[in-house]
Parts: sequence; C-alpha cells; structure tokens
Amino acid sequence: MVKCSTQKRDTETEFYLVNGQVITPYRMIAPGGVHVKGENIQRVFAMADGHIPEGAKVIDVRGAWIMPGLIDMHLHGGGGADVMDGSAAAIRTIARIHAEGGTTAILPTTLTSSLRELRLALDACKLVSTERAKGARLLGVHLEGPYFAHAQRGAQDPRYIKNPEPDEYLALLNDYPFIKRISAAPELPGALELGRELRKRGVLAAIGHTDATHDEVIAAVEAGYSHMTHLYSGMAGVRRFNCYRVAGAIESGLLLDDVTVEVIADGKHLPASLLKLIYKCKGAERMALCSDALRAAGMPEGRYFLGSGEDGQEILVEEGVAWLADKSAFAGSVVRGNQLIKTMVELAEVPIQAAVKMATITPARILHVDNVMGSLDQGKYADITILRDDFSVVSTIVGGRSVYSS
Repeated sequence: MVKCSTQKRDTETEFYLVNGQVITPYRMIAPGGVHVKGENIQRVFAMADGHIPEGAKVIDVRGAWIMPGLIDMHLHGGGGADVMDGSAAAIRTIARIHAEGGTTAILPTTLTSSLRELRLALDACKLVSTERAKGARLLGVHLEGPYFAHAQRGAQDPRYIKNPEPDEYLALLNDYPFIKRISAAPELPGALELGRELRKRGVLAAIGHTDATHDEVIAAVEAGYSHMTHLYSGMAGVRRFNCYRVAGAIESGLLLDDVTVEVIADGKHLPASLLKLIYKCKGAERMALCSDALRAAGMPEGRYFLGSGEDGQEILVEEGVAWLADKSAFAGSVVRGNQLIKTMVELAEVPIQAAVKMATITPARILHVDNVMGSLDQGKYADITILRDDFSVVSTIVGGRSVYSS
C-alpha cells in the first residue's frame, strides 16, 4: 500500500478551502470547507463550525463542489501523448492533461505490443514515478494485454495477442514491481496460473477482452481475478450452445457480488440504459469510472495513432469518441475525469455523491490505496478536485499543491 509521508517539506503550505459543497463518501457539507497543511488533509468542517485563524491563507471556492481527487484506473494517453510512446515526456504530458480534467491520480495503461515497446513504456513510467508530481500522481502501471481473446480484441493489435507465458510475465513482474494491475482473458491456457501469481503478489487481476462463459469466470474468481475491465466493452454476453443459453462475462460481472467493475463513462461506449443497469446491479461501491482515454484526450478531433507512432494503429476521432480507422469499432475515449462525473449525473441520472464515489473511493479501494486517498479524511493526501456545477474544473490539487487552476 501507498503510505502517507510524515516528513515535512522545506516549504510547507497551509490553506483553507471555504464556502464550498464538500462531498464525502457519506454526506455533503454545504457550506463547508477543507483545511490543508503540507501534503495532507487536516480536517473537513462546516462553515458554521469551522474556526479559521486570523491571517491564514483562505481560498473561497464560491459554492463549487469540493471533492476527493478523481482517480482514473485505466487510461492510455492524452494531450497528444500515449503511454506506448515510451518516453518520460509522454508520461508527464498525460499526467498534466488529465490533471486539467480534475484527475489527481492515474494508472497509466499499456497496449498489446512487442515486448521491446512494452519495456520502453514501463521504463518511462518508472522514471516519472520517482519525480515530484506536476500533474496527476502515478499509482503504478496497468498492463492491458497481451493475453486476450482474438474475437474480443477490439482495438488491441492482433499481431501481439498471445496466451500467458510464465517466463515472460514473471520477468516483467520481477523487473517492474510497480505493475499494479494486469487485464487478461481468463479462459486462455495459462490464465488461471497468471491469476494465482498476481494474487500472491498483491497485483490486481482483471478480466478483460474475453470470451469467457459464466463457469470460466467463476473459475477465474477462484484463481484470484476480482475485477472486470471496461464492462460490456470487449467481452461476450449470453450465447447459445446446442440451443442452451449460457451466461457470459457481462452477465457474470453484473451477478457476482465479489467482482468489481469499471465502465467507460464517456456517454459513447455505453448508453444511459446500460449505465443505469450496471449502477442498479453493482452500486457505487463496486462500480468504478474510467476514461480509457487515448492520446487525443484534450486535443482537437482528427487522425491519431493508437499506441506508438512507430508501431501503432491509425485511429479517427469524430463525434466525441475514437474509432478504428475503418470505423468498425470504438478504439477508446477522449474524455477526462470531470466528464466522467458529468456523464453519470446527466446521462445516467446518478446523484452527484454516488458519481463522485465511483471516481474516488471506489477505485481507491479496488487498487488498495484507500488508506491514503479517495476521500476527504484527516491524514490522507490532500488530493482535491474542485468543480463548478457545470462540471468544469476550478482547481486540481495534488498533495496540497495546485497543479491546475482555471
């Protein structure tokens, strides 16, 4: 687990956010405020009860929402950069552009690729993870693939899809202990052994890009898989075998209480009806929001590459979503954290507190970092997002420092 730092910085900051609508996992305090000292939260208070010392630095948010920093546990890029570019500059750009959308913590996500390109991307993430955050903080890395079902590959490059190979994934896990999550199709030969290895190491094993039946999902959960990668996207639903209907991964994700799910809440990948269904089945405690954002996030529409410019695939961004070049399938989204909240409130008609929970404490619990982030609690990191009621970003604060202000 990530641990809060108790060492004082050379230039420790202290300030009070006041006159906001403070959103905790359990209530809204309005008008309320948050006291920040150094990189941690000192207290959350109602304005009527909060004593602010004379001469203290006070920031009046004028009725805006003050919420825990948004956590995006699945994104590939933004600002023209992709994780698979394999450069520290690309990772820094991604962290910065998503902070501008209210996201304070990210899990950079790789794509199915050559082993050489994968290691370049991991090396870049490793370097940036040691730096003081100038955007969203890095929580580790998510390997999306290459252990996927061909039929459910979506935008994943078919040239590199394979079955899990212990020599390969053990070397990666040993060399890069900051790998925090791997998505795989559990029906593949060797995938259950992969799940057991990830469980032993405390790495999140997620079911994704899969043709698994319900029985195969059950076997996967028993082997250590506990999460579903972008539910409905890249996975099979109910099918018939010899006239008998068999539930697939989609239905399993909705049915199994011990399995958490994430959804791409861009308003494109899933319509309102499916967002509402998932919320009804899983609730805010087991449903996380993710962007699955590509390099076109925060950029104009047009043509881009999915993955590296050297070995990636061309994609087309039109109508607010990324497509494969032939428009045969979605390739990913171009949204950021504040837009995920907006989609759930306006399209799925979810209460703001529930939407915030799905983008903060729920992903924090799934990633086992809820001891230091995900809620506005005393002692946790002062990772704070401030949004206006039109969901535009007022300010993004990471570890008590403003990394974006509009």
